[in-house]
Amino acid sequence: MNELKFLTAGIPIKAEGKGYKKGFETLKEMNLDGLEAEFVHGVRISTDSINEVQKAVSEGFTVTCHGPYYINLNAKEPEKVEASITRILDTARAAKTLGAYSITYHAAFYMGNDKNIVFDRVAKQTEKIIQTLQEEDNNVWIRPETTGKNTQWGNLEEIVKLSKMFEKVLPCVDFAHLHARSNGSYNTYDEFCKIFEFIGNELGEVALNNFHAHLAGIEYSAKGEKKHLILEESDMNYKDLLKAFKEFNIKGVIVCESPNIEDDAKLLKDYYLSL
Repeated sequence: MNELKFLTAGIPIKAEGKGYKKGFETLKEMNLDGLEAEFVHGVRISTDSINEVQKAVSEGFTVTCHGPYYINLNAKEPEKVEASITRILDTARAAKTLGAYSITYHAAFYMGNDKNIVFDRVAKQTEKIIQTLQEEDNNVWIRPETTGKNTQWGNLEEIVKLSKMFEKVLPCVDFAHLHARSNGSYNTYDEFCKIFEFIGNELGEVALNNFHAHLAGIEYSAKGEKKHLILEESDMNYKDLLKAFKEFNIKGVIVCESPNIEDDAKLLKDYYLSL
């Protein structure tokens, strides 16, 4: 990736449910750079939609994919683990078909288990996923996402540690989730810089030049994430975050997950370009 792109999490609201064609028209009108296809309830997309997304990618839009919510690589039941693997693989297959840049998903819950045991289980299943995708000649980036609650596997250290083990795995850093999970930390310029320093030191330039971030305003409690908010109605310090993105010359995508996805994506892009 040669620059930082600003994407919406799903089809813009202004497209009024008229699908990807209208969605990309809206993005073009707003000078936004693409979207994250949301496969939240299952990896299903019509042939017409595939054609529209492929056309948009060929015209220069950037697309990423979000895997279904029903993923838990640490489930007690083996069949649920296998179903989770299949959902991740299907997301990656759809991404390849669409010409997408990378996929992201929430990988696991701790389920009361020791964190080291859970890490080993997630790593074992990730190895299977990567092996299958290699056999299928699928080179899409696979990105477990930093999660917003302490019951969910996926703090920054865990995601980076997993990324060190596999060539095609890199983090999806959800800055709102980090902020909520820590009950208010990860919200100053210095803290944002430390995130980029940590990722750069551990994973190298490739991670900073191929970044995948999520951002929104967020409501949280001591237990972590409650719900996404519009940026200006939250305490999310997005201006200093974007200054840190600029300082480290981060390239890749920022996907806006605020309730007003395209308006906040535009707010972010305009502020970033003003720096």
